[in-house]
Amino acid sequence: MADTMRAWRITAHGEPESVMGLHEVDVPVAGPGEVLLRTRAVAVNFPDVLLARGQYQERPELPFIPGIELCGDVVARGEGVTGVDIGDRVVASKIGVMAEYAAVPSWSVHPAPDALDDASAAALLIAYQTAWFGLHRRSRLQRGETLLVHAAAGGVGTAACQLGAAAGATVVGVVGSAAKVQVAKDAGATEVLLRDDAWTEAVKGLGGAEVVFDPVGGKAFEGSARCVAFEGRIVVVGFASGVVPPVRADLALVKNYSVLGLHWALYQKRRPDLVAEAHAELTRLAAEGAVRPVVGDVVDFTEAASAVQRLAGGDTTGRLVVKVDA
Repeated sequence: MADTMRAWRITAHGEPESVMGLHEVDVPVAGPGEVLLRTRAVAVNFPDVLLARGQYQERPELPFIPGIELCGDVVARGEGVTGVDIGDRVVASKIGVMAEYAAVPSWSVHPAPDALDDASAAALLIAYQTAWFGLHRRSRLQRGETLLVHAAAGGVGTAACQLGAAAGATVVGVVGSAAKVQVAKDAGATEVLLRDDAWTEAVKGLGGAEVVFDPVGGKAFEGSARCVAFEGRIVVVGFASGVVPPVRADLALVKNYSVLGLHWALYQKRRPDLVAEAHAELTRLAAEGAVRPVVGDVVDFTEAASAVQRLAGGDTTGRLVVKVDA
């Protein structure tokens, strides 16, 4: 194994293409409780955009390596690490993996599902864990309920559609353009609405949504509060719109609905046992063909900055994955 590696680093805060650079740096060492991975593929996530802009809830000291989700091979284990072997193909999550090698906490490492190739496996962990915890842990989605998914053609949106359909819910997707309608339908949405002034009334016409999965915020959240069903649950996943909406406690009281926050990384830190259980279930569903990450494009490692910028533009469908050849 070489002493140095290529890694993308963010050297200032701004738009991804302007602040990300490809540098030669030392290969990290697996410290106590850590595993060193040779990277196969890195999935691009919206937090990568926010990290570049300095708007993420965690702000690593500059310069730093972005990337928060990968598929790779175990090449070294730190002191005290058990349960993983050299050569294992795994998935893991940690800020700093957009590189040819990455040292990650052993508790963040899970076996890569055999049913998924490297790109799909890299795109599984965060999006599907987020959707799983949002639907099954936070909102307790029940068979036969109506699930409203915002940004239903995006990475976490398609995951929520697939998992909602697998749970026996009626999935209604909201997308930003007609070009994204079929992607949401292929992911399991039986009804797909365009994000315009009419979608709220359309959901009301369907009887409202018992569960709303919202990674968008802004007007999407405001509209959801108007069309959520009696005793409905709105799961706040993120704010891809760039607008953090106010939560109207008076409306929640009058309409008997709940607003539930979901920061999945907190489960990874505080309840890794639940994350492991969810991963086992997602692996089973992948083996059965019930879930499969929608990979919109796979790009070369040298194109990582442009891939993050594409995600920032909001026109992508499914997941963008960076192929890494260490």
